[in-house]
Amino acid sequence: MSVGKADKLVLTGAAGLVGQNLIVELKAQGYTNLVAIDKHAHNLGILRELHPDVTTIHADLAEAGAWENAFAGAACVVQLHAQITGKFPQEFVRNNQDATKRVLDACKRHGVPYLVHISSSVVNSVADDDYTNTKKVQERMVQDSGVAHCVLRPTLMFGWFDPKHLGWLSRFMEKVPVFPIPGHGRYMRQPLYERDFCRCIVKCIETQPPGTVYDVCGDTRIDYVDIIHTIKRAKGLRTPIVHIPYGLFRLLLKIYALFSDKPPFTADQLKALTAGDEFTGVDTERVFGVKQTPFADAVRESYCDPRYGKIVLER
Repeated sequence: MSVGKADKLVLTGAAGLVGQNLIVELKAQGYTNLVAIDKHAHNLGILRELHPDVTTIHADLAEAGAWENAFAGAACVVQLHAQITGKFPQEFVRNNQDATKRVLDACKRHGVPYLVHISSSVVNSVADDDYTNTKKVQERMVQDSGVAHCVLRPTLMFGWFDPKHLGWLSRFMEKVPVFPIPGHGRYMRQPLYERDFCRCIVKCIETQPPGTVYDVCGDTRIDYVDIIHTIKRAKGLRTPIVHIPYGLFRLLLKIYALFSDKPPFTADQLKALTAGDEFTGVDTERVFGVKQTPFADAVRESYCDPRYGKIVLER
């Protein structure tokens, strides 16, 4: 089934990082019938202000509700919702598993012909945490659902609107007298630029590959410390970068988490950062026709863009 520019596309978790970027990309490519569902009122408000032409629905996907009716007549659903950080295991189960079951049930009930599921590279990771484990279950749920689908597994992403990860680090660097790096900082990363990833998603919406799983990585393999230096250069900052012992860094994160409901960087994420994972992904230019943006250029676009560079979502 081919998808036309006026066909209904439903995005779950649409007010999050990927969803906000994807809506910009879909509109730029001429799509006009977009339905955005999210439970985060503030972030959905940002989406409404930026895109008054997009239909928005404030709803918790883990609860039955009228939001399920939005799936009627949809040509494709893009499943983006996910619990990425949190202090309690049940948060991950509720938002990565319970909500996904309801979305898949709604797809089947309304005869949605195709689903693009956004998984994560963590399903291939050595990490053992609530996010990784529930994302593995979520992906299996999609694959066993009977709904025609494909799966995209991105690595660490960055781009416009980012309240976490590189976005948070770039803002943190502006505020502190020195910027701390855990240990030697030579932890290889493969950051993926959101705009490039969203172009891959649009290609999947259009071509509807049957049951295919795509590992999507950033083309650039770069150490964490060099990411920080790239951000510093792009923003023209003079913040000194200092290395502190790994154990002390981890202890400080644990102490911070005691006083914050939503810590921007957790001890589990530090463990994942230093786990030594290396991911092999598809050639995005050959498979999706998407030539990835050079890393330094993508960082500059992300954090210096006059339209979206200063807009930050709530976590």
